[in-house]
Amino acid sequence: MRKEEVIVVGGGVVGAAIAFGAAKAGAPVTLLDQGDIANRASRGNFGLVWLQSKGDGFPRYARWSRDAIDHWQPLAAELLSLTGIDVDLQQAGGFWIGFSETEMRAREKLLERLRHTGAGVPYRMMEHAELKTHLPAIGPKVAGGSWCPLDGHVNPLKLLHALHAGLKALGAQVFSGVDVTAVRHRTNGGFVVAGSDNRSWSGDRLVLAAGLGNKQLAPQVGLHAPVEPNRGQVLITERLSPFLPYPTNKARQTAEGTVQLGYSVEDVGFDDGTTVSAIEWIARRAVDTFPLLANVRLVRAWGALRVMTPDGHPIYQESRSCPGAFVAASHSGVTLAGTHAYVVGPWISGLGPAPDDIEEFAGDRYLDPTRSFANAH
Repeated sequence: MRKEEVIVVGGGVVGAAIAFGAAKAGAPVTLLDQGDIANRASRGNFGLVWLQSKGDGFPRYARWSRDAIDHWQPLAAELLSLTGIDVDLQQAGGFWIGFSETEMRAREKLLERLRHTGAGVPYRMMEHAELKTHLPAIGPKVAGGSWCPLDGHVNPLKLLHALHAGLKALGAQVFSGVDVTAVRHRTNGGFVVAGSDNRSWSGDRLVLAAGLGNKQLAPQVGLHAPVEPNRGQVLITERLSPFLPYPTNKARQTAEGTVQLGYSVEDVGFDDGTTVSAIEWIARRAVDTFPLLANVRLVRAWGALRVMTPDGHPIYQESRSCPGAFVAASHSGVTLAGTHAYVVGPWISGLGPAPDDIEEFAGDRYLDPTRSFANAH
């Protein structure tokens, strides 16, 4: 039986992981990467492998995220073996940090709701004194936090590099600097993808994982992906001696010793710049969390655009009118990387089963006039 050629549009963490999974399953794969001109969320990703809080109000997503956590150790090991690239996975647990009793109680209610989804999301609420035994550097303004033993973090740039290197090692074709402007379903089957430089590619199956570009490309093959940009600004400190043994929702210390501080949540269209006000707010909150950062030098700041759906949850769907065309969109590309590689990649290539209840993630859900949607961003 001939294996169908898969074209993946979008070379960020989401597209690269799906392409990697398809290639590993045995499909001929072509990855079209927009490269440095892309509004790439992967460049500014905070790098968290994060379970706690995902899927509130959407039980299938809670279970999807829980399953993704179990794929991370095998994925990191496989990428290291195949490419020699260590993505710096540390998965010993993570902490959400709160500054008031109101925040703490709201957090506990959220995690209790998730506990009843069937996803098996373990957590523990900690008051300040107990939290300080795990994070000795926290300051007096911290009220407490929540702990999930399954959380962790990686280096997102190393992850992206490893996925691209792994694709090439598996024999996939990777084209960079490709600005895809049109996709078309051929009447006799298959798809044609056109770039702005007049290059074109054809294949049997098509995956749109183009981040914010999915909004324009998806309707061309009968799919709906109403994604919008949301800016997050992030700061990086100079290298410090180890003081933060676990990632938190506000800061994480990298393997190199720098501390990544985040993050803002801003609806500013496609502006991925930085602002003094956001940098000051992030820095102030970081010092309130860990006072030892007060005199640390900041070495870098950047803004990146999240790919946000109306409810903040992913989209995965095969087109009904153009069978063989798929769309994938998520702002949790790092957390879900293993699932994208080991579950979504084989499915979209036709070499693996459709995930259970995958229709719950269809972009068509946003067309239902009886439903309303909101996301935490």
